[in-house]
Amino acid sequence: MSQDLSSFFLLRKDITYLNFGSFGACVKPVFEKYQEFQVELEQEPVQFITVTGPRYIEQSKQALASFLNCNAKDLVFVTNPSYAVNIITKSFPLQKGDEILTTDLEYGACDRTWNYYCEKAGAVYKRQPIRLPLESKEDFIEQFFKGATEKTKLVFISHITSSTGLRLPVEEICAEAKRRGLMTFVDGAHAPAQTHVDLSTLQADIYTGTCHKWMMTPKGSSFLYVKKEFQHLFDPLVISWGYKALFPSDSIFHDYHQMQGTRDFSAFLTIPAALTFMQEHNWETVSQSCRKLTQEYAVSFCALFGEQPLAPVNDAFILQLCSAPIKTKEPEKLQSVLYNNYQIEIPVMRHDNKCYIRYSIQAFNSEKDLLALFDAIRDIQKKTNLIE
Repeated sequence: MSQDLSSFFLLRKDITYLNFGSFGACVKPVFEKYQEFQVELEQEPVQFITVTGPRYIEQSKQALASFLNCNAKDLVFVTNPSYAVNIITKSFPLQKGDEILTTDLEYGACDRTWNYYCEKAGAVYKRQPIRLPLESKEDFIEQFFKGATEKTKLVFISHITSSTGLRLPVEEICAEAKRRGLMTFVDGAHAPAQTHVDLSTLQADIYTGTCHKWMMTPKGSSFLYVKKEFQHLFDPLVISWGYKALFPSDSIFHDYHQMQGTRDFSAFLTIPAALTFMQEHNWETVSQSCRKLTQEYAVSFCALFGEQPLAPVNDAFILQLCSAPIKTKEPEKLQSVLYNNYQIEIPVMRHDNKCYIRYSIQAFNSEKDLLALFDAIRDIQKKTNLIE
């Protein structure tokens, strides 16, 4: 890395932390701001929740909207993308026989949510098979839209997938969906601050993303974006004071979805501090350095397991996450051995009938961390039968 930023993170120094992608990790200046808001809340709960807090939320929304290049009135804060997906799926106007087109690479919690509501409506959640390794963007797009039919009502797709870590060509997918007259919903859980997100040009009708992953805010800080023309379709999961508000704001979308009763919303308020931190440390350069390290070791990482990378090793597909298929009957045990015996935090994930092991590279990581992982994998291969 061009600069050592590890001192800004609260992560334990005795752990080789290669799992930033799962839950992120907050940097100290942002965490301190978070605690300041929480102290302010407890010092005067009424004023914070009813007067100053809403002002802070608006300031935070404006900052995030500027970062995402969209109108702040089209954003609401949610605790996580799963919450956002539930807002959309519960109200999406599904009819019997309708199809939601997605891939077989999506996040399991989202699959379950769509399956639940599709089954209730007699609709189909269509997980279009994607052949890996990918050859090109065109290869992915061709494979994906083979699943489209006259019954397709919406495209649901990850910006960057969880288990495979692949950045998908969502710009081209959204453009093609628009040409076909299909609504689009992009799950951007891993995207903001790992890749550029410009909602004014993406053409996604709905987008959800986290701030508590690659933007490094506290846990429970995410957002839902819906184009104005579709906002009326989606009911809030909790009906509260925002419904027919006594003093409505200029956004019904905000009133319905942001006002959810008593809760600590301090995590939402730290977004400006996170954006300031990234600006002060030239985060575009930091991310570029992380991508370079990720990509430099991608081929050799996959070779450990007798595999090749899941896509061309470049910025089109592999950024700060790299996954390799791994043959193991006990992925949970392997993950536990890596943590308990080698002090390496890294996910080993089941996805349908496959397993993937995925490393993440963030500003605190170095080549030393990957070499420690490689040594641990080789040692496990010699001493156990956990890896086939």
